[in-house]
Amino acid sequence: MNTSRPLGRAATVAAVLAGSLALAVPALAHVEVESETARALAVNATITFTAEAESTTAGLARFQVVLPEGITAADVVLAEAPQGWTFAATADGYTVGGPALAPGKDAVHKVTVRQLPDAGELVFKTLETYSDGEIVRWIELPQGGAEPQHPAPVLRLAAAAPGAAPLSPSASASPASPSASASSASPSSPAPAAPSPTTGVTASVAPAASSTGDDSSPAVPIAVGAAVVAALAVVGAWWRRRRQVPGR
Repeated sequence: MNTSRPLGRAATVAAVLAGSLALAVPALAHVEVESETARALAVNATITFTAEAESTTAGLARFQVVLPEGITAADVVLAEAPQGWTFAATADGYTVGGPALAPGKDAVHKVTVRQLPDAGELVFKTLETYSDGEIVRWIELPQGGAEPQHPAPVLRLAAAAPGAAPLSPSASASPASPSASASSASPSSPAPAAPSPTTGVTASVAPAASSTGDDSSPAVPIAVGAAVVAALAVVGAWWRRRRQVPGR
């Protein structure tokens, strides 16, 4: 019996399987998202993001997550992350990152969402950055049923629990309003002087003048006039006496 042919076929099958597994490895290195409370309108739901490291020379260092409609950055807080990593809100989501992990080490972080929206699935487009500056964009959505090369993480939600209702919108931090700034000032503090419309220089407010010794008082010119009249009378009398002296 010739056994070389079956052995050759077995070797071929093994080679094909090995090649298929090798091609499948990159496809498994996705950013995955999951939650134990994956239900529409769930409150204080913790979502876990797991990023599988692809590089053997650089470590994962930062993630930028775009939040789906119905979730704002004010609704999200960091629940868990690698040591030294910090969380920051952005205009369309958040970033989390810090010291790079060891090459080949997966990155896991968790966030708690105030309330999940009433939807069937949530798409979290994610950009991951490695310590060497390489950025991998997990933002693609399936087209025509085909699995994209870099699919965006998708969290599928069960229907909302009976009686669940949307919470009121969360209050986001905003700069202090003018009224708040005014109320924080001391009541005894004087209001600042307004700039002059012509010079733009702020004029100081002088204290009210006392009536005592005020040069603008009408008694001053009267007293001065009386003194002048008296002086003229004295000079006139002296002049008349001088003219009456004999020999002058």
